[in-house]
Amino acid sequence: MPQKKSLFGALAAAASLALLTSCSTKNISGMGFPKGVSSVNDTSLSLWQGAWITAGVVGIFTLILILWPVFRHRAPKNGAEFPKQTRYNVPTEIAYTLIPFIIVAVLFAYTAKDEAAITKVTPAAQAKHNITVNAIQWSWQFTYNDKSEHATITGTPAQPPVLVLPQGEKVRFTINASDVVHGFWIPAFMIQIEALPGVTNHLEFSANKLGEYPGRCNILCGRNHSQMLFKVKVVTPAQYETYLSTVKDV
Repeated sequence: MPQKKSLFGALAAAASLALLTSCSTKNISGMGFPKGVSSVNDTSLSLWQGAWITAGVVGIFTLILILWPVFRHRAPKNGAEFPKQTRYNVPTEIAYTLIPFIIVAVLFAYTAKDEAAITKVTPAAQAKHNITVNAIQWSWQFTYNDKSEHATITGTPAQPPVLVLPQGEKVRFTINASDVVHGFWIPAFMIQIEALPGVTNHLEFSANKLGEYPGRCNILCGRNHSQMLFKVKVVTPAQYETYLSTVKDV
């Protein structure tokens, strides 16, 4: 009977952990990431929070399991009889196999759902804004394709380029690399996607808060990898149109 109770208790704990990722996280800290900065944050921030909460609960539960035998079954000071040794416990073994499986399965399901939403893009012809990102050793090239006149901004390690985005409007990105593997990363937006030579990747999101945000390559790409930086500047839609008219190719 005690063994059955321990198994039911373990299963209840596993179910509680699984439910953590579905709880509301509106009033929880961003845990290192700002809220509402981009459409990607809106999608994945709850997953990020839920994963940390789950990890914290698992860590505390594991610590209790470690400390319980340390203090409950420690050798008595008076040299009394050696504690009973148990070779195996079937309910316990089932529980510590089933609990991690449930946790991983729940996190996988939420991750797959959010990843599908983040990587979904509209056809180029239907997108309001189209920007091509080309990664080069060791900087970035941004080409704005909103109008018939294209605007191309090419940076250098000494002069990192600025990626200007319209606030609240979705932008479709086409991401390439000219030489080696790079990583297009905007930390505040919770966005990272590889820029691969010979392979075209796509990403679509909106930047929702005005301001400037750092961007960088997060894959070791060569000697000047640490200088492969850029800046994201989010402006109003009207300012964005004005910017395009001033930098368009002649």
